[in-house]
Amino acid sequence: MTVINPNSISGITSITLPSGGDNVLTIHTNDGTERFRIDSSGNVKVGSACTISPDGDVFFTGVCTATTLAGSGANLTALPAANLTGTLPAISGANLTGIAATDNVRTGILDVAGIATFRDNVNVGTAVTITSDGIDAVGVGITCSNINGQAISGRRRLNINGDFRIWQRSASQSGLGGENGYFTADRWRISGTGSQRFTMSQSTSTPTGQGFGFSMKIDCTTTHDFSSAGDYMFFHYRFEGQDLQMIEKGTANAKPLVVSFWVKSPKTGVHIIEMADEDNSRFNSQKYTVSSANTWEKHVVVFPGDTTGAFVNDTSKCCYFAFWGGAGATYNGGSYTSSWHTTQNQRAVGQVNIFDSTSNDFYMTGFQVEVGDTATAFEHRSYGEEELLCHRYFFSGTANRFWYNGHGGNVTDYQLIPFKTEMRAAPTITFGTIHTSTNVNTSSGSDSGHYYSDVKKSSWQYSPLSNATGNTTGKVDYTASAEL
Repeated sequence: MTVINPNSISGITSITLPSGGDNVLTIHTNDGTERFRIDSSGNVKVGSACTISPDGDVFFTGVCTATTLAGSGANLTALPAANLTGTLPAISGANLTGIAATDNVRTGILDVAGIATFRDNVNVGTAVTITSDGIDAVGVGITCSNINGQAISGRRRLNINGDFRIWQRSASQSGLGGENGYFTADRWRISGTGSQRFTMSQSTSTPTGQGFGFSMKIDCTTTHDFSSAGDYMFFHYRFEGQDLQMIEKGTANAKPLVVSFWVKSPKTGVHIIEMADEDNSRFNSQKYTVSSANTWEKHVVVFPGDTTGAFVNDTSKCCYFAFWGGAGATYNGGSYTSSWHTTQNQRAVGQVNIFDSTSNDFYMTGFQVEVGDTATAFEHRSYGEEELLCHRYFFSGTANRFWYNGHGGNVTDYQLIPFKTEMRAAPTITFGTIHTSTNVNTSSGSDSGHYYSDVKKSSWQYSPLSNATGNTTGKVDYTASAEL
């Protein structure tokens, strides 16, 4: 049936097309152009650009304009990039699947705002691998402006004898605890009051796999409860003022110091390490918590930069780092603060008492002070270098003097004795064991006729007092101390 130029068709509920080649329904405009077609397969064609199939597929050969598109879009393929225009909405990407394992970010720059976290290793080319354990660079150089905010060259560890290898005075000393001074390990001083007593000795107990051969051992031999308010006990390391100028204390640019160390303590709980500014009477205490008794643990504490009170730039003591062992109310009766302060009773708040049992043995090694807020691995130095650094503060040796035929009695003739390195200040000379006193007049003077004079930072002079015309010899042990 062909209808030409109808103005209206109504009342038709069904149209059945004939068989054969006429089994198609078309609609034309009055110029004969086909605008609409339904073929025998049920496909609907609008003009020449759009075909709607019975299974719901729609095919466009031109531009599709719609206000809303619904559906999964799973079968959208071969979309030309040039035809994706405008601003694409933000998507989470949580359900993106089927992304190839390699070469997905192929060109340009990956710009990530904020913190980027990668689950596994990151490879930069073939030479650099970044892992959670560090950076491996094979066959290439690493360019870095600083390490921990400081110059790349030079030492990181500011302190001496943090691994407790140098013990010039004695490798063990008992009965300590009620006095102040240096008695055993070089550069380590004890300060305390009260009845506690302990033996301080060099021990071979060390944390496994850290490269340490020795530690300092504090063995409690007499207990004390620190019930008297003014009682205290700590051991500490002192610095010269000129050696800490780089932290710019007392200025707006004041830098922090990070302290790392290994301890094995009989007491779990809170321990206190304190930085005490002796130039300005300011204190800063940091807690570290021992979680397992009698087990080596590494601890790291950060002392914030202090914008108040500069260190004097000289060879005198400016500050010390103190490991507290017990304290009365004068030092632990306040409220704990990790900020710089001037209050005495805030210095050791929370400190456990490591002297409450004669079974208590406290160990420490790997003490390192460095600029910044991030601790690095312990900087090991050669024994000879570490020993020479210790000699700036303390030296022990033996002096010898020989006179041929003497001088006939009560005559001194001095022998120049140089130190191995210039000491911090002109030291105090103390004589120890006298090994030889041949023809030495012991009836006059002091020190059994052995004398010292002209003590300087670099040398001193020694002489036994001769009382005979024959050969005169003297040999004596001595110490030279310029400790802080």
